[in-house]
Amino acid sequence: MLKGQIAIITGASRGIGKEIAVKLAEQGMKISIVGSSAQISETAEELKQIGFQNVLPIQADVSKEEDMQQVVKKTIEEFGQVDLLINNAGVGFFKLTEEVTVEEWKKVFEVNVQGVFLATKAVLPHMKERKSGTIITISSDVGKYTIPNGAAYTSTKYAVQGFSGSVAQEVREYGIRVGTINPGMVDTYFADSTQGLPEKHDWLKVSDIANAVVYMASAPKYMLIDEIVLHPLVQQYPIA
Repeated sequence: MLKGQIAIITGASRGIGKEIAVKLAEQGMKISIVGSSAQISETAEELKQIGFQNVLPIQADVSKEEDMQQVVKKTIEEFGQVDLLINNAGVGFFKLTEEVTVEEWKKVFEVNVQGVFLATKAVLPHMKERKSGTIITISSDVGKYTIPNGAAYTSTKYAVQGFSGSVAQEVREYGIRVGTINPGMVDTYFADSTQGLPEKHDWLKVSDIANAVVYMASAPKYMLIDEIVLHPLVQQYPIA
């Protein structure tokens, strides 16, 4: 169902974003992968070496409007259209509220919230014109409950949930679907961690999140999957 379609994936240099790129390429999609550093070109080469040739690397800052407008423009120039946007880029840190600096607060909002807004804003006119498209944001389970030492990060995920829900209602008449995937603990590089640590053995894997993306994106055009929440069995998930 996804074969031949075009996707943009932000935060795709490594971790969850890179795995999403692999899974979508396996489905036969052509992909633009977006990263904030030159590492995104290395990731593109890795993907091409394992057989995925329709990969366009774009170095861009998701918090800058001009950058995200250029991402959409370059993707359309290269592949002709955009069918799927994956808002995956994100940063996080965890500390007591009084220890959070204004600069840290701004940074996490610029990437996690403003980045989602700008990428979505950039792609919507094209999707509206085509009366088709899917936008999926990789959010977090803490967009649905709170945790200590996570005031900044949690606030961004609550914002993303509200943003996605509102946009979904705005664009459904154009045949555009908007949803979120809200993982719990994932074995990745998040918050300056290391992927593959022994203590993360029973956590979700990046492939679990990527498979959820494929499932959501592959739903029939008449179906909107508003959100997917998934956790490792070992995580104590507070039910509100």
